[in-house]
Amino acid sequence: MGLGKQAKTLTEAQEKAVLAYLSVGANPKRNTVMFLLSVDAGLRAKEIASITWEMMTDAEGNLTDEIRLIDKASKGKSGGVVFISTRLKKALVEFAETRHTLRGPTISSNRGGAMTSQSVTNWFFALYKKLGFEGCSSHSGRRTAITKWARKISNVGGSMRDVQALARHSSLQMTQRYLEVSENAMRKVVG
Repeated sequence: MGLGKQAKTLTEAQEKAVLAYLSVGANPKRNTVMFLLSVDAGLRAKEIASITWEMMTDAEGNLTDEIRLIDKASKGKSGGVVFISTRLKKALVEFAETRHTLRGPTISSNRGGAMTSQSVTNWFFALYKKLGFEGCSSHSGRRTAITKWARKISNVGGSMRDVQALARHSSLQMTQRYLEVSENAMRKVVG
């Protein structure tokens, strides 16, 4: 996607609106997890469609605090460890309680089979369209997550290289292309 055609990032208010909307619709626990996998874990549509419970559980079947994303489930060879936020972990625990087993695809279609990356992309498109979020797509969550990480990383002693690793990008330049500019932050740093 060229500059100017990138998916828009989501504001905190938009994130809250999405979560409120998803909480009362069909499949609220699954849909909340799908959204948080995008906006908190920064996963791509293909990755959301491809992750399995086994990537998030230990040998005893207990949920862990990370997703061990295999290359086959990611873009190219960009697999690796994806850390799970507190709110994503809470949503995963609640979703797991509705499952008979924590095996196989994490996100299933309404018919019970694994979703495809295209069906995840379509799901996000329909969601944002219903909510009137212009310019948002399945990639909006990923851009939002990477932008949030970049804004917070120096507060915890990290650097942009850490954000690059979190994003699983091969170059820092690619990570920088994902970042949303903050006019408010620029005003504060100059003022």
